[in-house]
Amino acid sequence: MWPPLKNAYAFVHRATQILANNEQDPGEVVRERYMALVMQERSADLGPLQEAIEHFSHITDNFAPGLFHCYDVPGLPRTNNELEHCFGVARVHERRATGRRGAITGVVVRGSVRVITAVVSRNQGFSPDELRPHNYQQWRVLRTQVHQREETHRQQFRFRKDPAAYLAALEAQLLR
Repeated sequence: MWPPLKNAYAFVHRATQILANNEQDPGEVVRERYMALVMQERSADLGPLQEAIEHFSHITDNFAPGLFHCYDVPGLPRTNNELEHCFGVARVHERRATGRRGAITGVVVRGSVRVITAVVSRNQGFSPDELRPHNYQQWRVLRTQVHQREETHRQQFRFRKDPAAYLAALEAQLLR
């Protein structure tokens, strides 16, 4: 079993070299190089590891369209660990600001705005002109979504507080 393991290890090492992208190539070039390596490895004879390579190749094919954006977008984390770190930092700041350990409703209701703000503001400051909305239609859509989430949250609170009254009000509304 040693030769297939040795070949598989060499494949992982070559893949790591390609994904490190020391040449700073654009995402499409990295993708082509990486997918060529995966196809080459798929055709190699790895004996008992062949099924694992087939599965790896299949999963890579499924996720390939979204795997290589990090090479084209500056500052976009390359791994889940880096991305989870960004969200973790936002969660820690939210916890410090509110003193709560559990799920914070503000993150649920205004999450898309708060998380992005926490992640981006950590790296740079903004001028007042940059903070002013430039696309008012998009801003209004976002505000509508936030208000809908707030209303949903309010309704859930009313249901938890007094389920019978909440259901009676819904029934009366339905019968109208």
